[in-house]
Amino acid sequence: MAITAALVKELRESTGVGMMDAKKALVENDGDMEAAQDWLRTKGLAKAAKKADRTAAEGLVAVAVEGGKGVAVEVNSETDFVAKNAEFQGMVSGIAGAALNVADLDGLNAADLGGKSVADTITDKIATIGENMSLRRMAGVEGDVVASYIHNAAAGGMGKIGVLVALKGGDEAFGKQVAMHIAAANPAALNEADLDPAVVEKERTILTDQARESGKPENIIENMIKGRMKKFLAEVTLVGQNFVLNPDLTVEQAAKEAGAEIVGYVRMEVGDGIEKEESDFAAEVAAAVKG
Repeated sequence: MAITAALVKELRESTGVGMMDAKKALVENDGDMEAAQDWLRTKGLAKAAKKADRTAAEGLVAVAVEGGKGVAVEVNSETDFVAKNAEFQGMVSGIAGAALNVADLDGLNAADLGGKSVADTITDKIATIGENMSLRRMAGVEGDVVASYIHNAAAGGMGKIGVLVALKGGDEAFGKQVAMHIAAANPAALNEADLDPAVVEKERTILTDQARESGKPENIIENMIKGRMKKFLAEVTLVGQNFVLNPDLTVEQAAKEAGAEIVGYVRMEVGDGIEKEESDFAAEVAAAVKG
């Protein structure tokens, strides 16, 4: 039987699966719609697709380091309970390892993980574990030395916050100290040059308006703005922040004493920026009782 676009569309709408999965199901079952639906259910694809619109804001960040390269990935689940599942953790660890050999998220989704692509592996886990999951992001650094740190570790190399630090010179021990600082202080950027210009300009505008309200002479106002901008930049840039392990030094000064230059970092926190759905458990139970 010919597999038409209309048939594929109908199957997609009835099951929620992607176009290629719908077409494959129809091909495998000679265009029989009911058989194709059963085939998708057997494969777990229809079940996974139905969960795809549910918010996944929990999960894990995992890091992997190999030589002078490090990567961090975030894999989300719907609940923290699943993040503690050994099967889920094993998958996340495998994804982090695969990320060392790819350039971007598309490449990671297509990467091989035990004979299946990462994307297909996640789809299979959605079907077996029963929650929506997603590979949300990846980021990496490179340097002479790359150090990592996991905050609130759930298992080796993964937890709620993952940090990577790349150094020119220095050693891994100092790099880990900086990574711990980053986990705690959450800088907006490495230095002023890396800050979003729009953020800097917005802050300058606010500080200028505040200074002008003082009614002081223009030359005094200019000095006030310079001083307040300097303080702002010290607070939000990694190199300008006071080092958590030695507040008498900035991070940049501590790096110089360690014979190192910080050339890059990644701080990744689970669910950062995801709008979580607020649920009323009592209302859900009442609705279920009413049918």
